[in-house]
Amino acid sequence: MASKLTGTVALVTGASSGIGAATARELAGQGAAVALVARRKDRLEDLADDIAKAGGTALAVEADITDRARAEAAVQRTVEHFGRLDTLVNNAGLMLLGPVVGADAEDWDRMIAVNVQGLLHTTHAALPHLLKAAEEGPRRVADIVNISSIAGRVAWNGYGVYNLTKFGVNGFTESLRQEVTRRHVRVGVLEPGGVDTELGSHNGPEVRDAMIDPFYETTEVLAPEDIADGVAYMVTRPRHASVGELWIMPTDQA
Repeated sequence: MASKLTGTVALVTGASSGIGAATARELAGQGAAVALVARRKDRLEDLADDIAKAGGTALAVEADITDRARAEAAVQRTVEHFGRLDTLVNNAGLMLLGPVVGADAEDWDRMIAVNVQGLLHTTHAALPHLLKAAEEGPRRVADIVNISSIAGRVAWNGYGVYNLTKFGVNGFTESLRQEVTRRHVRVGVLEPGGVDTELGSHNGPEVRDAMIDPFYETTEVLAPEDIADGVAYMVTRPRHASVGELWIMPTDQA
C-alpha cells in the first residue's frame, strides 16, 4: 500500500538540525523524496544517509537561503534532480533575544535575513513549481508550511525583532493563503511553543541565563518530532481540506 506522499517531492529549509531534520525524516517516512536545504553540508549528508538507510530518498543541498540566487538555485536543483516539487517547508530560523535599547543592529539584520528574506526567496522560487504540481501532480494539491512561533501571536519584552519577524511570517502566510489556496496550493503556518532545539543557543550567556535557561529548566518542552508530526498532518490532508494555522504548545507552557 502506497504511503500518503508517495510520488511527491518536498523541500525543507533549515534541515540540518532540530525541527527541519525531524520534518525531513517524517516526510520521507510518508513516502516523499526530500531535498534537505541548509548551510551545514556535513550534517545534511549524514541526514540524507540516514534517510536512505531507512528506505527513503533524500538530496543534500548546501545553500544559504538569505542569498536570493542561492535560494533560487536550491529550488532549481531540487526540481532538476527529482523532476517536480510538491511541498515546501520554510523552517530555517534564527532567534536572537534581548532589549531593543542598546541592541546590536547586526543581530536584527541576521534575523530579518533568515526569518523573513530567506522565507520569501524560497517561496518565490518554489511557487511556479507548486502551482504546476497542483495542476498535474499525483495528488493534484501542493503545500507550503511556514514554521513561525508562538512569538508570531504574542509579543514579549526582550523579543522585539524576533516578534517582528514572526508576526511578519504570519501575515505573509495568510495573505498568500488567500491568493493561491483555491488553486490547490495550500498555505499554512505552524506556530510552536518551546521546542528542544538549538534555537536558543545562538544567544549570548546573559540572555541564556536570564530568558532561556530558566524556561527550559521548568518546562517540559516539545520535541522536534512533535512539530514534524504537525507538518505531516497539514500536508497529508485530503485535497479538499486545508489547514491554515496549527498552534502546538507544551502542556506546561499553555
